[in-house]
Amino acid sequence: MPIITLLTDFGSQDYFVGAMKGAILSINPAASIVDITHEIPPHDIRAAAFNLLASHKDFPEGTIHAAVVDPGVGSDRRPILIECAKQVFVGPDNGIFSWVCEREKEFRAFHLTNEEFFRSPVSNTFHGRDIFAPVAAWLSKSVAPEEFGPMIDDLIQLESLKPRKVDKGVTEASIIHIDRFGNCITNLTHEDFDEGGLSAAELSVNGREISSHREFFADGGTNRPELFCVFGSAGYLEIAAQNYSAATILGVQPGEPVILVSRRVV
Repeated sequence: MPIITLLTDFGSQDYFVGAMKGAILSINPAASIVDITHEIPPHDIRAAAFNLLASHKDFPEGTIHAAVVDPGVGSDRRPILIECAKQVFVGPDNGIFSWVCEREKEFRAFHLTNEEFFRSPVSNTFHGRDIFAPVAAWLSKSVAPEEFGPMIDDLIQLESLKPRKVDKGVTEASIIHIDRFGNCITNLTHEDFDEGGLSAAELSVNGREISSHREFFADGGTNRPELFCVFGSAGYLEIAAQNYSAATILGVQPGEPVILVSRRVV
């Protein structure tokens, strides 16, 4: 039986997550439902996009991901379904899936228009329960993506994950996510570094230069608010401070520019 994951900004105080699960189980009582997180900051599409990017590969082929961070609910934004990375993603067309699609490159997208697969009546304020959860449930019962609506090729996109080369040895990147520990996750990967790698590079963020790097957070054994770089579990370079919030030290938010300078420019 395929797994259905849920990722939302609903939190745990209200009935929203439970209602989505009830909608799924009403259609497929045998569904296996996994919570990725419901603690995405309210309306933060980029945080949702990053968490999907970081977690979806941990699930088996055929997993169905219902992701609902939807400040445009009730408007003319489209409900969509995407086949990508041998998994399926269901949610609003607001960029929430764009980083997964960009990294994986190959995908098919469908506009959810077939109301036969929706809960009736559809609330103007809760498509998570009335559209996305039912569609995920019907997918788990082997309904083909083509049954839900027409294919589309004009998805809403967030800014590209790919850093920009601005000069020889200089790359402009950005902070794409800040986790609950205050670690600043950039869009830099191993591929963005010259032959010298991280040890031959320096970052500049909000007027601060960061040249220290570690293999893991406690590497070096210091417990001071010292900024350093480390490659995190999602494969992206993070700016961190052991037992401190790097974001607070730097005074930054997601979207802050990051300049990478190679010290071995040939």
